[in-house]
Amino acid sequence: MSDSDVHLEIAEQVLRDRFALPSLYPIQERIVLRLLGGGDAMVVLPTGSGKSLCYQLPALIRDRRTALPRRGVTLVFSPLIALMEDQVAALRAKGIRAQYINSTLDRKEREARYEALGEGAYDLIYATPERMLKPEFCDALDRVDGGVRLLAIDEAHCITKWGHDFRPAYRDVGQFRKDLGCPLTVALTATATPTVRSDIRATLELDEESLPLFAEGIDRPNLSFEVREVWDDGDRLDAIDEVAESSFGTGIVYFALIKKIEELAADIRRRHDGEVEIYHGRLDPREKKRVYQRFTKARPEDRLLLLATNAFGMGVDKPDIRFIVHAQVPGSVEAYYQEVGRAGRDGDPSRCVMLYDQADLAIQQTFVEWMNPGPQLLEEAAMIFADMQGRDLSTDDLREAITGRNRGDRRADYCVITLAKLGVIELSPVDGNYRFVRPLAEEDVDVEEIAEKRERDLRRLLDIVQLTKSDDIRQAILDYFDL
Repeated sequence: MSDSDVHLEIAEQVLRDRFALPSLYPIQERIVLRLLGGGDAMVVLPTGSGKSLCYQLPALIRDRRTALPRRGVTLVFSPLIALMEDQVAALRAKGIRAQYINSTLDRKEREARYEALGEGAYDLIYATPERMLKPEFCDALDRVDGGVRLLAIDEAHCITKWGHDFRPAYRDVGQFRKDLGCPLTVALTATATPTVRSDIRATLELDEESLPLFAEGIDRPNLSFEVREVWDDGDRLDAIDEVAESSFGTGIVYFALIKKIEELAADIRRRHDGEVEIYHGRLDPREKKRVYQRFTKARPEDRLLLLATNAFGMGVDKPDIRFIVHAQVPGSVEAYYQEVGRAGRDGDPSRCVMLYDQADLAIQQTFVEWMNPGPQLLEEAAMIFADMQGRDLSTDDLREAITGRNRGDRRADYCVITLAKLGVIELSPVDGNYRFVRPLAEEDVDVEEIAEKRERDLRRLLDIVQLTKSDDIRQAILDYFDL
């Protein structure tokens, strides 16, 4: 019996016992065997295709016949606090020793988890990348018997400034990996162009041979792709209606603007012969949870139609999404790739339809301007937080201070995102609020870098326009990512 056969037998046993799953997807099997054999890996798989299991399963395997150390903890870096918390809750519900440490915890709870981590209470510990800069976190990892046995870097595209969601703290992960003694490493993302993949390898100081690519594009024959040009909301409603009525099952209609969902929701409900739910970032957390649970539990006969912004999607685990409509043009090929990749994971036919209205490009251009706040606006936002030391602020509080009560103006949202990435502010234990950490330093703001990122974001918008004009959308996406 070969080592690979032994490793697969061990993995399948743990998969059945701990996750109650009968088997791995072929791509998952190759990744898990790579890790159990002692090799690092770069994983590029669409959202919903089981990336997390690729490190969660090896994290639980302690068999001496694999190359993974029998002691130690698996450290998972993730920038998405809500998703991190959901994943830990799901693991703990299975009896798996998992926990997270992030800025939403109060000091007492963080210290308790540091203590438990150092004592070896966890098999998996999730943290935001900024946590690596905290001495108390590093001390806790140092106390773990066996240290970090596996390092999983989720949303690895955040490593690179060329990625669509650059996170400065991720740039330190290569040195941090060295400080840990270069544990076995897996970098995972749903979207990575060749340039992004190259930058991930450079940051980790691993070449193409030592950090091979394991990828699965959307080249699935069960997915059909089309672009329809629309001229007004009447055309838009007709197209949504046709796709929804011709597809038996659950579907998502993505919008760029909450305002557009609100404008069209009543008409869509009147037309649709099934359930209609709404999901966006301004919903109450309890309503978000209700809609999410209703969506994941929907039966085909419910014909549930979800109207959503891109706030909905990360971590969605529903294999039978029958159609995805982009009612407004998305801002990048990366975003489009992630969202259509959620369709038809069960292998049955599913439709992916993008509605192209040239007027929608102006919306995305405005988003680009908002996404790249200039030095003056960032300084103003940082000063507002500094002046309110001792009081947590929400994005709405900042918006009112900067732009008044105009909820449609999202400059404040991106100031918060940028300041949080820089470590000037951080999430507080109070949901949706942030607290001041340190002043904005002059070196935090690079005017040339802001201009370069704005230019890259505009080029991404041009790429999506070119995609709409392609005769073969599937091939154009595969060419874009070189998959």
